[in-house]
This record gives sequence, structure tokens and C-alpha cells, in this order.
Amino acid sequence: MSIKAKTELNGKIAIIEIKGSLVGDGDTDKFRSAVLDFIEQGNKSLVINLSKVNYMNSSGIGSIISAYTSYKKVGGEIKLAGITNNVQNLLVVTKLIDIFDVHDTVDEAID
Repeated sequence: MSIKAKTELNGKIAIIEIKGSLVGDGDTDKFRSAVLDFIEQGNKSLVINLSKVNYMNSSGIGSIISAYTSYKKVGGEIKLAGITNNVQNLLVVTKLIDIFDVHDTVDEAID
């Protein structure tokens, strides 16, 4: 798994792109670290691009829920973008699809 973290609109919107599998261990640690870095910088809007995630397990879901609650605690928001069919099925089964703001693309999430 690899993570790319960047900001857009003069740092107002943080974007984390995850590539590969999000299954725990070092993977979720890198993700959580990137999320905490953005929060410490005062960022209030995060888009998580999941278009290149081919597999996610309960640890991966847990890390996304953790990011969601961390952002909510500071008055921020998280949007998910580009979820694959596998990830969408997982979110539907766990009923998390109703909690997250889901968009087809990163650009739609930013708007």
C-alpha cells in the first residue's frame, strides 16, 4: 500500500490517496499519521480517495472511522471519493455508506 497526501485550495482541503490494500499494521499507521498531520495543521476538510484501493478489511475500515471521528471532534468533515465496487459493498454491508459523504470523483468531493 502507498499513501499520497496533499492539499488543495491554499491548504483548505486535504486529500489522501490510498493505493493498494488497506489491511492494518503499517498501512493503517501511515494513514492515521497522515490524518493527524492534517488535523495538527488546522485542516478541517479531508477527501479520502479510495479509487485505487483493491481490498480493505476491518482494520482499514477502523482507520477510516477513526479519521472520521478525529475530524468531527475538531469541527471538520471527511468525504470519500472514487470508492470501488469491493469497498462500496463493504460499506453497504456495514451500513457505513449512510454515515460517510461519498462521491464518484475527488473533484466532486471538493465541490
